[in-house]
Amino acid sequence: MSPSRHRHPLWTRAFHGFNLVVFLVMAASGLQIYNAHPVFGGRGGATVPELFTLGGWLAGGRDWHFGFMGLCALNLGLWIALLIQRRRDRLAQSSDLATLNASSNLARRRLAAHRLIYTLMLVLLAFALMTGLAMYKPAQFWWLSGLFSFGELFGATSWHTLRVAHLATIPAIAFLTLAHATLSWRVGGWRLWRSMLA
Repeated sequence: MSPSRHRHPLWTRAFHGFNLVVFLVMAASGLQIYNAHPVFGGRGGATVPELFTLGGWLAGGRDWHFGFMGLCALNLGLWIALLIQRRRDRLAQSSDLATLNASSNLARRRLAAHRLIYTLMLVLLAFALMTGLAMYKPAQFWWLSGLFSFGELFGATSWHTLRVAHLATIPAIAFLTLAHATLSWRVGGWRLWRSMLA
């Protein structure tokens, strides 16, 4: 079979590249904002090295972060709509967990794991947008930030819980992206990676 027949659709390749850029900009500018008032330890808390930040200072980080937030939301909405309409088989199915637990077929187990990770990435990105929106417009979206009042049960304010939840999406999405790339490599090596991006 010709290698060209394995290429992903143009929109899939475009989304892979664009998603990576959006994630890196959102993460780096978010860490710049974090450094202005660290979640753990307040203004005297540990900060992230400048190498991993974007914006130079708080206002610069906010400009990048909020500027890309709209692109991120639009990108995620289009991505999910296209997946549902054209590549629903890439999303997790009810049988995937059972396959992962019981199947002895390695290929089926890898496919099930890949679909679960891929779907979890979409959920996490939506969660990152939701928590970011609650922090960006707390007066308008008070009901969103109010969902995090459960932190008060553990002695934390709802605002602190919201900040921790939003920050946690960075390592979580980075981990899932790495898992997605690793599984793709194990299935198709460099040929599959290339077909996903170019």
